[in-house]
Amino acid sequence: MKVPSLFLSLSLWLASAASCLAEGVADYLKKPDAWYRSEEAKTVAGHILSYQTDVGAWPKNTDTVKRPFTGNRKDLKPTFDNGATMDELRFLARMHQATRNRLYQQSFQRGLEYIFIAQYPNGGWPQYYPLSTQYHRHITFNDGSMVRVMEFLREVSRDPVYAFLADADRKKAATAFDKGIACILRCQIRIDGKLTVWCAQHDEKTLQPRIARSYELPSLSGSESVGITRLLMSLEKPSAEVIAAVEAAVAWFEKSAQRGIRIETINDPKAPGGKDKVVVKDPKARPLWARFYDLKTQQPLFCDRDGIPKTAYAAIGHERRNGYSWYGNWAQSLLEKEYPLWKKRVSRR
Repeated sequence: MKVPSLFLSLSLWLASAASCLAEGVADYLKKPDAWYRSEEAKTVAGHILSYQTDVGAWPKNTDTVKRPFTGNRKDLKPTFDNGATMDELRFLARMHQATRNRLYQQSFQRGLEYIFIAQYPNGGWPQYYPLSTQYHRHITFNDGSMVRVMEFLREVSRDPVYAFLADADRKKAATAFDKGIACILRCQIRIDGKLTVWCAQHDEKTLQPRIARSYELPSLSGSESVGITRLLMSLEKPSAEVIAAVEAAVAWFEKSAQRGIRIETINDPKAPGGKDKVVVKDPKARPLWARFYDLKTQQPLFCDRDGIPKTAYAAIGHERRNGYSWYGNWAQSLLEKEYPLWKKRVSRR
């Protein structure tokens, strides 16, 4: 059967529109340098600038590229959480590189100063700045927040696209990165005299593991610790302390892997939505890691919104069991591919 040409054209148009709608700041960073001199780029840049808060950063979970902000500026909450701020700054740097428009340079500078000001003297970063009275004030590794900030600062210190900055600012970025590494090393949790991994958030003063949301208890993180370990492994000339931290984290991941199980979504007419997630025994399953591990037993930890820790996935209610990532294959690639390559590189040194 031949598809009418009008229907085919409409389908192609809808597919193109859907593709455009899926684009965010990160997608635009894949554009070639020439695109940043286009009118479309200037329009997108205008939208991004409209969401920049008065203190220099951007809000999270917000589409900053499709249309300009027209609401109350007091509603814009600056943060590093959920990928906010870093990609907007990368975009502005590319715009300045392409156009030499000082507007982009000035806005970038405000965002960079925000990062510098938000850093604690001990080298960590909170989730939000200005500081919250709640858990957001803690040093935040959750969802890769602090790691993303540090990766960006390393770019600023050495990548050519940031050559428009004063040497003092680029050196300041390098210093901030180094302080962040020192903070990470100090935060690594030691149990019975042995280094392990990290909590998703640490106290901004004592560096001890801290609670975030009611079901995110002080614990050993099987997820965020992977990103931290990768960052340490990316250092070109790791110190003996960094090497020891990586080796300890890798040993912990090996020991803490959950083998012989997988998570399966099953049909359950009695469950909300008719679905439920359960742990299934499977000797052929790839290893999994729990999101949280108890600080004393180092065994998987689960929790409902009541804050009461449980030792079994099935022991928490349907809402949290199905509405949160309690297990993942987070450390698999790290152990199977990245760590062996890193080990060879370090051994050659």
